Amino acid sequence: MRLTKRVFLAFLVIYFVPVTANALWWAVKDRPANYKTANWEATGILPAPRNGEAALYVMAARTGGMKGAISVHSWLVFKKPDEADYQRYEVVGWGTALRHNALAPDAYWYSNQPYIVRELHDEAAVNAIAKVEQAIAAYPHGKAGDYTIFPGPNSNTFVAAILRAVPEIGVVLPPTAVGRDYIGRGFVADYNKDTGDFRLSINGFGGLAIGRQSGIELNLSGLVAGIDFWPPGLKIPAIGRIGF
Repeated sequence: MRLTKRVFLAFLVIYFVPVTANALWWAVKDRPANYKTANWEATGILPAPRNGEAALYVMAARTGGMKGAISVHSWLVFKKPDEADYQRYEVVGWGTALRHNALAPDAYWYSNQPYIVRELHDEAAVNAIAKVEQAIAAYPHGKAGDYTIFPGPNSNTFVAAILRAVPEIGVVLPPTAVGRDYIGRGFVADYNKDTGDFRLSINGFGGLAIGRQSGIELNLSGLVAGIDFWPPGLKIPAIGRIGF
């Protein structure tokens, strides 16, 4: 009985409290009523593309409606040295799932300000972009009807799949990227020798991950809690990563 109480208390502290607190804050926050009234314009947080330079960005922004209380939408932006403009790739929940340049590279998402999860430049970006393009072409859930808001495959499933396929990018999506841990139907175990990460998923509804890149993570109904080894940090459901 004492163990049961401790487990219940841990659940309250780690999951229920931050999720509830963030949901209450989000509920009173000024938000657009629907997608038609939302701001989808460029924010200007990305530098203007320059000829001869290569860059790759992993982007994220809180999603629309009450979903934004617990989850972000993520996408990829990159530019090759011989290109004049950025290329934006993402998965959405309407029409053809996989989209190319549907919005400005750093556009608001449902009026929510995006942020940069990870960026690469110059030779590191050139090397990663070639593999990213291959991974995008091989992504199996990009057609109309492939999108499932939860547990996935959704927008975060797509970006997470690319990041696993191109470990040189050197990042995992934030814990608020609900759907990132969907790696297939049923009980799936995966080991990535490049990142040293072992991942276990039960249809995306739950699972765990442990390794150099992921740290230690526990996924319950898409809500991720955990710690990062280096740089050290805490992963808090609905709130995100806090640390260095």
